[in-house]
Amino acid sequence: MTKEDGHVVVVGAGLAGCLLACYLARRGHRVTVYERRPDPRGGTAERGRSINLALSERGLDALRRIDLDKQVMADALPMRGRMIHPVTGPLDFQLYSAGGDRAINSISRGALNNALLDAAEAAPGVEIVFDHRLVGLDPSTGAMTYQTSGGEVRADADVVLGTDGAGSAVRGQMLAHDGLTESLDFLDYGYKELTIPAVDGEFALDPGALHIWPRGTSMMIALPNPDRSFTCTLFWPTGGTSSFASLSSPAAIERHFATNYPDLPPLAPNLVDDFQHNPVGLLGTVRCAPWHMDGRVGLLGDAAHAIVPFYGQGANCAFEDVVELDRCLDETGDDWARALPLFEARRRADTEAIAQMALANFVEMRDKVASPAFQFGRKVEHALEKALPDWYVSRYELVSFSTTPYAQVQRRVRRQHRMLGAAVAGAAALLIGAIGTAATRAAAGGTSRRWPANRKGDA
Repeated sequence: MTKEDGHVVVVGAGLAGCLLACYLARRGHRVTVYERRPDPRGGTAERGRSINLALSERGLDALRRIDLDKQVMADALPMRGRMIHPVTGPLDFQLYSAGGDRAINSISRGALNNALLDAAEAAPGVEIVFDHRLVGLDPSTGAMTYQTSGGEVRADADVVLGTDGAGSAVRGQMLAHDGLTESLDFLDYGYKELTIPAVDGEFALDPGALHIWPRGTSMMIALPNPDRSFTCTLFWPTGGTSSFASLSSPAAIERHFATNYPDLPPLAPNLVDDFQHNPVGLLGTVRCAPWHMDGRVGLLGDAAHAIVPFYGQGANCAFEDVVELDRCLDETGDDWARALPLFEARRRADTEAIAQMALANFVEMRDKVASPAFQFGRKVEHALEKALPDWYVSRYELVSFSTTPYAQVQRRVRRQHRMLGAAVAGAAALLIGAIGTAATRAAAGGTSRRWPANRKGDA
């Protein structure tokens, strides 16, 4: 197949699917993007399903490569650090980078999706078809069946790429044809969104921070929006006495937030209504193997490797997938049968690494950021980064402010910690040795001073 006569279908017009369509159009491919939803640009977003994104260097790098970064980031709001909200006591601002000059960017998922839809639609050779839900796929031929409001529609393609999210229909069809195995690991936590509106046209909280209310077994975060509101997301257990289901009445909701999030109720006049009517979303990790089938069907982004959102890397990782697939197509001359396995070989270790780091970061955000020990550790990290920039770089810096492969980040951080541990142990040994030597000398010196005295006394 050559790119002049090949037809590529992308299933899913979300963030990854639209960006992928732009990249494929640049390569000269004819692309049709199918989306099960109506066109989101013509209606309102589903209530409580926005989850603001934290777009960082990996995502920005993917956008820059096709000159979309300035267009897409026009309404993004930079956040230079975390603002910790304790139950009692003052707020605590923790910079993300040692120099305080780097930021992750809060952006509405809906606004970003709309901007990418516009870009894909404007790209040569790209067609976007809405209200088409994939219900059948023959991976060996590329024949597809879609369910529409008017009945079933059949289509075909030389290549079918699934970018249709964690509940991917393409992955489901591959599974039905015994083309892969999958595992879905859900947390015993869900998420629910709340809103802090603008106050007199201004932000109610500092817009230059990602706000966190860490509460041990649960937490809430808040990200700023261009309309000067904040989108808050509760991450709570799905069962037990401190879960979403445990708060059933307005009085119980008000009492719980007044006790555990005391600064929120005055800022969120619709708190009770949002809590009662916004849905609870699931949180989990998707793994499957392989990501491709029959040389013509492949998976990217959440469809292949969904992760929990606690490192803000879901969209960034998916965008990086697009960049890597583009590289693989370069290296194989657009031979999909070679490019798809190469893409998986290049990305699998990295996606597993960020899946692990995202789960670990949940524990950090929920349990550790408010502790004095954690805060001291961050200060030490920043001091090391400033003093030894070529030797020590924090995990957060590498993940959020570089395009260093995720698996390489894990290896480097482990190596740094081993070296730091060895240095600390060495310094401790030297200190103990020095103390011991000093004590020995003091003891020896004391004896020589006492002995003549004893002799004098004997005389």
